[in-house]
Amino acid sequence: MAESRKLRMGMVGGGPGAFIGAVHRVAAELDGRIEMVAGAFSSSPEKSKAAGASYRIDPARAYGSYDEMIAKEKQREDGIDFIVIATPNSTHLPIAKAALEAGIPVMSDKPATATYDEVLELEKVVMKAGLPYGLTHTYAGYALVRDARALCAAGEIGPIRKVVVEYLQGWLSDKLEETGQKQASWRADPKISGPGGCIGDIGTHAFHLLEYITGLDVTALQGTLRSVVEGRRVDDDCTALLKLSNGAQGILLASQIAAGEGNGIRIRVYGEKASLHWQQENPNTLLLRRNTGPDETRHASAGYLSADARAVARLPGGHPEGYFEAFAVLYREFADWLEAWRATKAEAPATLPGIRAAVRGMRFIDRAIESNKTGNWVEF
Repeated sequence: MAESRKLRMGMVGGGPGAFIGAVHRVAAELDGRIEMVAGAFSSSPEKSKAAGASYRIDPARAYGSYDEMIAKEKQREDGIDFIVIATPNSTHLPIAKAALEAGIPVMSDKPATATYDEVLELEKVVMKAGLPYGLTHTYAGYALVRDARALCAAGEIGPIRKVVVEYLQGWLSDKLEETGQKQASWRADPKISGPGGCIGDIGTHAFHLLEYITGLDVTALQGTLRSVVEGRRVDDDCTALLKLSNGAQGILLASQIAAGEGNGIRIRVYGEKASLHWQQENPNTLLLRRNTGPDETRHASAGYLSADARAVARLPGGHPEGYFEAFAVLYREFADWLEAWRATKAEAPATLPGIRAAVRGMRFIDRAIESNKTGNWVEF
């Protein structure tokens, strides 16, 4: 049963110039289960206070650091119930570790950490703490991604033979990081983003989507990572050939120099009997194409969708839901889990990305970088 009050959220990051902070806040509060009451929004105390004012929270709860937030919120009777990490990658581990060791559950932006070694340390911290830990792989929240996952699990398309997944953007076609643009600056700095640029920022989303929908694990890969824009210190264009746990093969494309592309996430899953086609820029339809018989277009919120897909729909058919709503699905599931965990120490829901997705995503980056060095296939 849901608690009689809203869950109280504290955010780390999301200060001036940050895109994702406002997304986390809107998504978390969309279903009326959560409210943001505190934050350490910037490494600058002044900027954190200013952000707190813009978010309209109590000025006393806009802190100068996450350590201060954790310490002071732990002393309050109405202290935060969980922490959201919405900062650059290099800070994810220390923030998550500090929160979990203080007994505070965590919802983190992806990728989970900056390096593979760090995520292994995080995994140990999560296991020792025994607290809820969620990862915001946003695209897992779309109703028709859930439907595609259910169709694969039910064998509706037959044994999977091939998967093609792509995440194409064009916003880094020029050296935007040298203009002072905040989002580009930290993503192009390996000390902050980690050794993976495009492969870490959006390649991990494509990788997670592939494993999430198909239910298969990547077992080996051959990756090519390039820095196309002259002088860029991290990769901005990536291609990976994949071997999957059932013997199928896959192709993963990720690029931030694909001129003209916006947020081009697309996946095609080819089975023995049929194929599935979904793209994020048209997220309310899923195409099921059969070898024999007519194509079928499945619509979000339709009564014929799988139970998992129907469970995350908020609106009647014909009323499109998008990015904020998908993000909010993850927060709603996290809220459900947190309340159930408090009551019964319930296990995480299978549909919510967590520490396993965190480890596999960072392993994907690590293995792709290793393969790129030699040009050879590497075991996952």
